[in-house]
Amino acid sequence: MDEDAAPRSDSGEKFNGGGQRRKRPRKSDSNASFLRAARAGNLDKVVEYLKGGIDINTCNQNGLNALHLAAKEGHVGLVQELLGRGSAVDSATKKGNTALHIASLAGQAEVVKVLVKEGANINAQSQNGFTPLYMAAQENHIDVVKYLLENGANQSTATEDGFTPLAVALQQGHNQAVAILLENDTKGKVRLPALHIAARKDDTKSAALLLQNDHNADVQSKSGFTPLHIAAHYGNVNVATLLLNRGAAVDFTARNGITPLHVASKRGNTNMVKLLLDRGGQIGAKTRDGLTPLHCAARSGHEQVVELVLERGAPLLARTKNGLSPLHMAAQGDHVECVKHLLQHKAPVDDVTLDYLTALHVAAHCGHYRVTKLLLDKRANPNARALVRRGTSRDQ
Repeated sequence: MDEDAAPRSDSGEKFNGGGQRRKRPRKSDSNASFLRAARAGNLDKVVEYLKGGIDINTCNQNGLNALHLAAKEGHVGLVQELLGRGSAVDSATKKGNTALHIASLAGQAEVVKVLVKEGANINAQSQNGFTPLYMAAQENHIDVVKYLLENGANQSTATEDGFTPLAVALQQGHNQAVAILLENDTKGKVRLPALHIAARKDDTKSAALLLQNDHNADVQSKSGFTPLHIAAHYGNVNVATLLLNRGAAVDFTARNGITPLHVASKRGNTNMVKLLLDRGGQIGAKTRDGLTPLHCAARSGHEQVVELVLERGAPLLARTKNGLSPLHMAAQGDHVECVKHLLQHKAPVDDVTLDYLTALHVAAHCGHYRVTKLLLDKRANPNARALVRRGTSRDQ
C-alpha cells in the first residue's frame, strides 16, 4: 500500500503499517518555516524550500513575504537571490509597504541599493502616504536618505497628514537629516510646513537652520498664518524670540485680520503677550470683526492677560462690529475675575451694544448668576431697556 492510499484519521494524519500515527507536514507549517528561514538569512534553506515548490510570494498574516523579511534584516545575498528567482520587487504588505519601505525604515543601506538597482519604485507610497524617503528621514538613517535623494526620491511628497520627509525630520529633531534635505531642496516647496512645525515644537535649532536657508520668517501657511502665529498659539517664547530677531513681523495679519497678539491673548499665553507687546505689537489691533486682543482675552476668561493688556493701555471702550465691548464678552462667558478687572479699570458698567444691550442684559440672558450679582453690586441699571428689532422672537 503506498502512502497516499494509507488510511487517515479525521485530522488528516496518516498511519504506518503498524497502525501508529505519522504526522503529515501541513502547508501552513512549511510556509511559516520558509518565512523563518528568510528572516534568519538562511539562504540554503530558503533555496531548498523554493526547489520543493513553495510559493516565493507566500506571506504571513501581515502580508510580509520572504523578500520583506530579508530586506528588514539586511540579508543582501538573500534579497538578490529572491529577486533573481522572480520575487516581485514592489510587492506590498497589508499596510502598503514595499521591501524598499521596510529596508529604508530599518536603515539597511546595502539592501536599499540592491532594490533600487532592481527597479523598485523609489517614490512608492504606503496606505498612509509614507515613502521610503520619509521612513529613512523619520529614523535618521543618513546614508539611506542621501542615496534615495541621489536616485530620484521626491522630498515634496507628503503623507495623508501633510508631513514631508523634512517635516518629520524636524519633528524628530534629526538635524543631520534636516540639513541634507534642505541642501537638496532647490524648489523651496517644503520649507513652509517645516518652519511652522519648528515653531510649534519650540525647536529653535531647526528653526534657525531653516531661516539660514530661507530668510523669510513670515512664510505663510495655506490659511495665511505665519510661524509667529503658531508660536503664539502654543506659547513658545523661545522660537518666537528667534523669529522676531530674524525679522518676523510682530503684527502680521493673517486671514480675518488676526495678529499673533490676538492669538496669544485668546490662548492666555501671558509671557507670549508680554514678548509681543515688548516688541511693538499693536495693543489696539482689530480683526475683521473688530476684536482687539483685550476682547479675545476677556471672552476666553484669561484674567492675567486681561490685567496685563489693561496695564499696557488696551482700549477699554473698543467695540466689535456688533458693538460688543470687552465687558460684554467677559459677562457672556461668565468670567467673573475678568469682569472685576475691567470694572476696576473703569469700564462703564452700563455700556451698550448697537442693540442697547448692557453687560447685565447679557449675563442675565445667559443665566450667569455670579456675573449678574457682581454687575448689580456695581450699580448696573436693572431697568435698562434693549432695542427690540422686528422679526425677532420678542415681536412674536
